[in-house]
Amino acid sequence: MSNGGPEIEQLILLLARLPGLGPRSARRAVLQLIKKKEQLMIPLSAALDRAVEAVIVCETCGNIDTRSPCHICADPRREGGILIVVEDVADLWALERAGVGAVKYHVLGGVLSPLDGIGPDDLSIDALLRRAPEFAEIVLAVNATVEGQTTAHYITDRLAPSGVKITRLAHGVPVGGELDYLDEGTLSQALKARTAL
Repeated sequence: MSNGGPEIEQLILLLARLPGLGPRSARRAVLQLIKKKEQLMIPLSAALDRAVEAVIVCETCGNIDTRSPCHICADPRREGGILIVVEDVADLWALERAGVGAVKYHVLGGVLSPLDGIGPDDLSIDALLRRAPEFAEIVLAVNATVEGQTTAHYITDRLAPSGVKITRLAHGVPVGGELDYLDEGTLSQALKARTAL
């Protein structure tokens, strides 16, 4: 049932498509935008128009920026060390927020998933193979899902002839985690990957 004109309904429907926003949250967001038209809606509209024109995908790593190569790829302090391979841009941004250091990235654009029809040609694996010799170490920072681990094994097999050191993120007990609340798989992996104190 419509509460407002078609423009309002369209705005609600579009916002509801965003991750983390359902129809109710989208409706609340639209009402807030309308209430604060001058402070929120007009600047948001202008920012979206500018972003449509300016935002591009980095031709080197797959990051999203306003230039290509992106700011990370163009940073001379990040030359020749570690290349971190991630599934998508959100993972890259999370690692940057964590301050992992002077590293470079490679965005795969997803993971291998035969059930979903996603094969090696659908990801940027060939571009990764071309970039690999430039680095001393490649860290596979894919999710600990079946698809993520399958992708990591596939990439490891493809990179083996290059002789580049290949590592992966540690898996196990999170910082601040309580053992009683962890699943058996996480506990098992943490025990296998134990380190000396």
